[in-house]
Amino acid sequence: MTSAQGFSSKVFPVDRLELENRTEQIVKGGRHLFPLLPKAFEGIRQIGVIGWGSQGPAQAQNLRDSLEGTGIRVKIGLRPGSSSAAEAAKVGFTEANGTLGEMFSVVRESDLVLLLISDAAQAELYGKIFEALRPGATLGLSHGFLLGHMKNVGAKFPENVNVVAVCPKGMGPSVRRLYVQGKEHNGAGINASFAVEQDIDGRATDIALGWSVALGSPYTFQTTLESEYKSDIFGERCILLGAVHGIIESLYRRYVSQGLSRDQAFIASSESITGPITKTISKKGILAVYESLDEGARAVFEAAYAATYPAAREIVEEVYDEVASGNEIRSVILAGERLKRRPMGTIDQTETWRVGAEVRKRRDTLNVAIHPFTAGVYIATMMAQIDVLLENGHPYSEVANESVIECVDSLNPYMHARGVSYMIDNCSTTARLGARKWAPRFDYNLTQQAYVAIDDKKPLDTELIARFKSHVVHPILAGCAKLRPTVDIFVE
Repeated sequence: MTSAQGFSSKVFPVDRLELENRTEQIVKGGRHLFPLLPKAFEGIRQIGVIGWGSQGPAQAQNLRDSLEGTGIRVKIGLRPGSSSAAEAAKVGFTEANGTLGEMFSVVRESDLVLLLISDAAQAELYGKIFEALRPGATLGLSHGFLLGHMKNVGAKFPENVNVVAVCPKGMGPSVRRLYVQGKEHNGAGINASFAVEQDIDGRATDIALGWSVALGSPYTFQTTLESEYKSDIFGERCILLGAVHGIIESLYRRYVSQGLSRDQAFIASSESITGPITKTISKKGILAVYESLDEGARAVFEAAYAATYPAAREIVEEVYDEVASGNEIRSVILAGERLKRRPMGTIDQTETWRVGAEVRKRRDTLNVAIHPFTAGVYIATMMAQIDVLLENGHPYSEVANESVIECVDSLNPYMHARGVSYMIDNCSTTARLGARKWAPRFDYNLTQQAYVAIDDKKPLDTELIARFKSHVVHPILAGCAKLRPTVDIFVE
C-alpha cells in the first residue's frame, strides 16, 4: 500500500502533529480560514455536487454557506426525475435559481466535480462521468470505493483531470450538524482525511484542502485513496457499525440468560456502550474507561477483554483481508442487481432493538453506568481493529479517526439518540451490506469463543491486558484530542 509522503500548501498554514514516535502534517480548520477559500479555489467558478445521499446534502450546504459572497456557485446534479430534487429544493437548490440540474450536464459545466452518488452507482456510471469531465477539471471523491473497483477491473482515471479526495470521518448528517453548531463554536465539525491521487497542474492539494476547510473540518490529515478505502470499508464492518451491532446482540442475550430483566440487559449492553463508555472515550481516551473502574470491576473488565480480543481479532483480520483483496468491493457490486429486485429489510426487529426503543422513551429517568464486562468486550474489539490497521501501515491519524474518533464523536451519539439499528439502516448501501454480513460473525465468535472461555474458566492471556495498558494508541489519541471539536454533537 502506497503511503502518504507529506505535503505543502500555498494557501493554508500546515501544522505538525506529534503522535508518539511519528510526526504527521495536518491543516487546522476554522471559520477564520474561509476568506482563503477563493485563493484555494482559484479558477473554479462552479462546484458540482453529484448526488443527494448521505454526504451530498451536508457537503453541498456547507460549501454553499462557506463560499457565500465569493461568486463560486455550488450546483447539485441529479438523475432526471430523481425524487431527491424535492429534498434539495427544501434547502434552496432549485432549477429556477440555477443551482440544480441534470447530473451529466452539471459534470460537464463544473470545474470541481464532487462525485457523491452511491458506490454502486459510481461503479456503474464512472465511464460516462469520466467522458463528461472537462479537461483540466478536478474530480473529487469522498470515499475510495471507486478506486478499489477500478483496480478490480483494470480501469484508470482520465489523465487530463486532477483527482482528489476529502473524506469526512462521519456520516453526512454529522458533517452538517456540527458545521451548523460551528457558527457559534468556531472549530466545531467533523475531521477529514484528504488524498491527492492525480495532480496535473500543481493545484490539487490546495483544492482538496480548501474543500475540507469549507466543510468545516477541525483538522485535515493526509492519506492515500487506497489507504482510505481500505480503512473506511474495513472500519464500518468492524467497530463503527457491524461489530457494535453484533456485540450488543450477543451481550443482550447473555445478560438476559444470567437473570437480568430485558430492560436491564439492554441498559447494561447498548446503553452502556453508546452512553458512558462513548462519552468517557471521547473526552478522556480509551484507557480512562478502565481507570474509572474500581478494583473488582477492573477484574471483570480484564477477563472480558482477554477473552474477547482473540475472538474479535480473528474476525477483524478476515475483514481486512476481504477488503484489501477487493472481495468486499466485489460483493457490494454483486449485491446491486439483487437489491433492484429485493431491497434490504431493516435490522431492528429482534427483541434487543424492540426493548431498546422502549428504554429510550424513558431514558431521562435512568442512571446508566459503565458496565465493566460490556466495556471489556467493546474495547477489546476496538483495540483489535486498531492493531490490524497499525500492522498494515495506516497513518496514526487515520487509525485514530477510523477506529475511535468517528465512533465516539459521530456515529455513537446518533446510535444513542435513535438506536444502533437505526444508525446502520440509514447509512450508505456499502455500510449497510457490510454490517449485515459481519455483525452476525462477531456475535457468533463472541458467543461461541469469548463467553465460553469466561464461563468455563479457561486460562486467559493476561499479557493482553499489559499490552492494552501500554498501547501506543493512548498517546496517539491524546495528541488527536488536542484538536477535538470544541462542542459535542447535538442529536435530537
